[in-house]
Amino acid sequence: MKVAGIIKRKEVKAIKKLVDDFLDRYGMHYAAINIGKEVDKFISEMDAGLKGSESSLKMIPTFIGFQKDLYPLEPVIALDAGGTNLRSAIISFNKEGGHELRNYTQSEMPGVEREVTAEEFFSAIADNLQDKPEFCKRLGFVFSYPIEIYPDRDGRLIRFTKEIKARQVEGRFIGKGLMEELNKRGNNNIEEIVLLNDTVALPLSGIAALRQRQFSSYIGLVLGTGMNICYIEKNSNITKLPRPTLDPDSYQLVNIEAGGYLKGPCGVIDREFDRSTRDPGYSTYEKMFSGAYLGSIVTEVTRFAVKDSMFTAGFCRAFNRFEGFTSKDIDDYLYFPPLDARLISLLEKMDEKDRIFMHFLLDAMVERAAVLTAIVLSSSIIKTDTGYDPCSPVCIVAEGSSFYKMKNFGPRIDYYMKKALSAKDLYHFEIKRVEDAVMVGAAVAGFSPCCRLI
Repeated sequence: MKVAGIIKRKEVKAIKKLVDDFLDRYGMHYAAINIGKEVDKFISEMDAGLKGSESSLKMIPTFIGFQKDLYPLEPVIALDAGGTNLRSAIISFNKEGGHELRNYTQSEMPGVEREVTAEEFFSAIADNLQDKPEFCKRLGFVFSYPIEIYPDRDGRLIRFTKEIKARQVEGRFIGKGLMEELNKRGNNNIEEIVLLNDTVALPLSGIAALRQRQFSSYIGLVLGTGMNICYIEKNSNITKLPRPTLDPDSYQLVNIEAGGYLKGPCGVIDREFDRSTRDPGYSTYEKMFSGAYLGSIVTEVTRFAVKDSMFTAGFCRAFNRFEGFTSKDIDDYLYFPPLDARLISLLEKMDEKDRIFMHFLLDAMVERAAVLTAIVLSSSIIKTDTGYDPCSPVCIVAEGSSFYKMKNFGPRIDYYMKKALSAKDLYHFEIKRVEDAVMVGAAVAGFSPCCRLI
């Protein structure tokens, strides 16, 4: 690897200006984003989704009622289906907010290797649960695939994603199908199965695990491969639900499906990248910064910089043979020097200007990701209409590799959220991490009350 030479401060400043001017030219600079305006737009889209008006935000009611002293008083089965693995456990809680996870079982998600029938699908899930004691009466099921939630908290599968092959299951009620399979095996002890997704599990985990603290509301943020947010909404504001209506004075968790937002501050390169994806025009907000896309969007930004001759000819030739950045590569480079052989090989073709230009470019894209995350989190806090008392802040439970691994990402989100919220009113929040958050949230969901109808 080349040893960094001596470069003067004014030269570094000049390179920084080149990066800023380049990003400005294509509408990709974080500083050009009007955070207050973007928060207003996002809240407007949230309101439209709650009313059932045209909106790119689904604002899915979960029918999981909210109460601040919500935590299981008895052991609950937690089941998590997402990606290629299926895992389950029995979770018990103590009065201090701690939890014990036992009888842990992990198996392959049915439909990963081959097409399975509906009977095979539910049988495989029941197999995973076979060592769970009969005294457990409730089951919380995190099912991270597109489902439509009904007032009884069962979910009808819309379609499978993540390459799961089980077409017979699409259109079926997941909780009902699993219950029928368990009953067929003589397991009649489970009284209710509650369906939810991983984002919804996060605020529930905070309610249980952090109950010694005083929080006014709870938000869940997933920022890993994808991006999504769940928050707590007053039932009277969810006017799209048909009668019988919900108790207007009660609250429930709402799954925003924030990654599908279509009105974000897209730049020229964002739009160019979107056209190259398998589903152009969908989930454009998520494509701007989530883990599954950040490496690709940074690759596209670098390609534009190469086209504009922002790098030396030697680097441009090397980059044209480079297969592209991953999200992990961004962190590897920013924690300079990079350790990955692919990046070291690329670094060998850089001069001092290239090296610094690339660092500023990648860092600016991480900063932009923090701004975009702060917009949706700030909007969600404002929608809760809480957090003004500093002794009762809003609790944000965050999960995902992108959130915790990107360099200086957490402090940047904190900065931009405070900037956005202070311009609107008085709001206080804390970002927390809960151990085993998805499984804990599943257990809490299994024990949680259903929204009251009137």
